[in-house]
Amino acid sequence: MKRWLIWTISILMVSCFMVLLYLQFRYAEAMVRMRVEQFDENVFRSLDQASRDLERAETIDYLQEIDDEKSSVEDIFHIGPMPMNSNFQKKVRNAYLYEQEVLGDVILRVLYQASALPFRERINVGRMEQFIRTSLEGNGITMPFHFIVYDTEGKEVYRCEDYDSKGEHYGYTQTLFRNDPSGKMGVVRIHFPGMQKYVLKTASMVSPAILFTIILLITFLFTVYLVVRQKHITEMKNDFIHNLTHEFKTPISTISIAAQMLSDKSLKKTEEMYTRFSDIIVSETKRLRFQVEKVLQMSLYDSGNIAFKWQDLNANSLIDGVVETFSLKVRQNGGEIESHLDAMDAEVNVDEMHFTNIIYNLMDNAVKYSREGVPLHLVVRTWNKERNLMISIEDNGLGIAKGDLKRIFDKFYRVHTGDRHNVKGFGLGLAYVHKMVLLHQGTIHATSELGKGTTFTISIPLIPN
Repeated sequence: MKRWLIWTISILMVSCFMVLLYLQFRYAEAMVRMRVEQFDENVFRSLDQASRDLERAETIDYLQEIDDEKSSVEDIFHIGPMPMNSNFQKKVRNAYLYEQEVLGDVILRVLYQASALPFRERINVGRMEQFIRTSLEGNGITMPFHFIVYDTEGKEVYRCEDYDSKGEHYGYTQTLFRNDPSGKMGVVRIHFPGMQKYVLKTASMVSPAILFTIILLITFLFTVYLVVRQKHITEMKNDFIHNLTHEFKTPISTISIAAQMLSDKSLKKTEEMYTRFSDIIVSETKRLRFQVEKVLQMSLYDSGNIAFKWQDLNANSLIDGVVETFSLKVRQNGGEIESHLDAMDAEVNVDEMHFTNIIYNLMDNAVKYSREGVPLHLVVRTWNKERNLMISIEDNGLGIAKGDLKRIFDKFYRVHTGDRHNVKGFGLGLAYVHKMVLLHQGTIHATSELGKGTTFTISIPLIPN
């Protein structure tokens, strides 16, 4: 699958997931809002009913007091015996109208006489709390509530015994004795400490869907990451196989040609010819063995079977030997090599073979990635920093782009060299160097500027005194 197709599908799927999450959040928000509105409506309806029940109870109490005083209905209404005559229908109608008018006057008188009491005396807190609770339960609200009663001037008249201020910022108010003059009214304010939990319980119904959608999104992104990473690894392995084929094909072809020349009976062989072809076969065999060893070393490291022969050695002497051996190759490529081995203490505990391979690989890299038309200038330095031996290998080659610099130590990764086709390899050299340095309890980092060169700096701990 092509990379652009993977990214297109990924962007499309992520967009769908994000839209789905957005819709789920909006749905949850709408559910919460609807739940709150329904709750508010039920509370207001309950408070209105409780207020009416309170007024009705007060009126009944007042009428009961009148009955206890043995006041007759005729005394209250001031109604005498209805006269009876021949025009009976007319009198009944007039009596009905009269009684209706008098009844209204009596009700107003009853309410007025009841409201003449102080507001504090009119409030039966226990009865009011019972009315509120009954009304709330009738509307499906069973959660605990707390309330405060205020008079018309805003002074607190009563507060429930177990009052809790939690959630009081979202309260409900109801006017008491609404039919009285404004100066004789009161207000009850209630709130529900468990209101927030009640609302969030509604949102929790949608939470599993949102959670599973997020899990699916993360799983999808991780799957895309694995696919892209696997594709990248596959590309690197394909590149590795291509380079491996090339690196093996060249020496094998050279050895094959040299062997054919030696076995060709039609050619006259001289001692010089035998020596020349023998040297070619030996040289190419060494080259082939070196490539095989490089792959084998990485394979051994990955499997954890690599063995080290630790020795206390002088790093300056090892590096000087590598520089002397490598200087011939540098001169053949028209360059020069300098060494400034200034470390006063260069005693380190290392594996001689792997340590020299580290230095050799970095120098070989400098030769491979030298600039055409610019003589290679290679500088090797050592110095001490705290209790570490510092080693730097600096060149004036092609340099490495910032985007590649952070990946140069990855296995199979090779820096793109533009139109340069003569740079071959497996992408294992710097990966090998990095892992060997780490196994020597050291660190390595690279600094580079494209078109100006690269510097590799290694830090290896010294042998404790």
